[in-house]
Amino acid sequence: MRGIPPARETDVSARAQRSAEDLLALARRGDGEAFRGLVEPYRRELQVHCYRILGSVQDAEDLLQETLLAAWRGIGGYEERASVRTWLYRIATNRCLNALRAGARRPPGYAAYQPEVPLPEPSHRRAEPSWLEPYPDVLLDEIADHMPGPEARYEVRESVSLAFLAALQQLPPRQRVVLVLRDVLGFRAAEVANILDTTENAVTSALKRARGALTHELPDPDWETAPLPNSPQERRIVAGFSRAFEAGDVDAIVAMLTNDAWLTMPPLPLEYQGRDAIRHFLATVALGNGYRHMLIPTRANGQPAFGVYLRDPRTPVLHAHGVLVLTLTDNRITALTRFHDNSLLTIFGLPRSLRV
Repeated sequence: MRGIPPARETDVSARAQRSAEDLLALARRGDGEAFRGLVEPYRRELQVHCYRILGSVQDAEDLLQETLLAAWRGIGGYEERASVRTWLYRIATNRCLNALRAGARRPPGYAAYQPEVPLPEPSHRRAEPSWLEPYPDVLLDEIADHMPGPEARYEVRESVSLAFLAALQQLPPRQRVVLVLRDVLGFRAAEVANILDTTENAVTSALKRARGALTHELPDPDWETAPLPNSPQERRIVAGFSRAFEAGDVDAIVAMLTNDAWLTMPPLPLEYQGRDAIRHFLATVALGNGYRHMLIPTRANGQPAFGVYLRDPRTPVLHAHGVLVLTLTDNRITALTRFHDNSLLTIFGLPRSLRV
């Protein structure tokens, strides 16, 4: 943890048994190891919180580090009016709001990505790019089991889905954080007001506007009909898609889609809806001109995903070609979300190139 001095040599197992009160008292006296013990249970959920608000794994990690450093520097002023967890959420939320106000966040892949061929006219074009990156499931598995409060309206799995996060990114920053704190994490209105230094009435008003806007942005939830993660049904769909994509079989891929399926490529503001539009895109861009790929299975945002590698017929080397995430319902695919930023592969523990 950057900026926190090394702890004194102690018996780690004995330190682990100390209560939160003991750790807090030691941290206030400058014990770095005690501070780590105090905040470590919340590290991953704070990162996911920053990710929901910012839409970027890399930005979320930076803001997490800023949050922990600010907490370390401010531990002496912590007055215990709220739990340590709520105090950390206060710091993280306001750091995220500051980052959004700064307006300097631009994923490097957006500026760098140049399509190999001209992209066809989209079904829909967003006014602004969607600043969204996929989040590895392996990191979600590390979140401590803190049950959300009674105010929560979204299940954990739904609240990290790409559809939910894409809709969330369209909200103004203040509405975005209020909705996450209230409807995802289940904080009470009074707690959110304290976190944001505002009134309960202001929180209630922002939440009402956010819920109304999200109703228009968020598609109907498919969680009840979606296959369970890693279930035989999901594995069959994933295997069938992988075979078709690697073979360049556009017809087989299209046959797996729902009639109103979407193909999007954040942060590009271009969106393609429907089998015909997606078929044309696959045939002319993704799988046209003899392009062939290898897909390496992984998981992102509670959904099946792949690291994509482009075959080079002249060499045995396969080059990174981004990350592809599937959204499923029943036995069909309702969305293909393609991220072209190759730096994302390292977050999933995947290499930038492969040899076959």
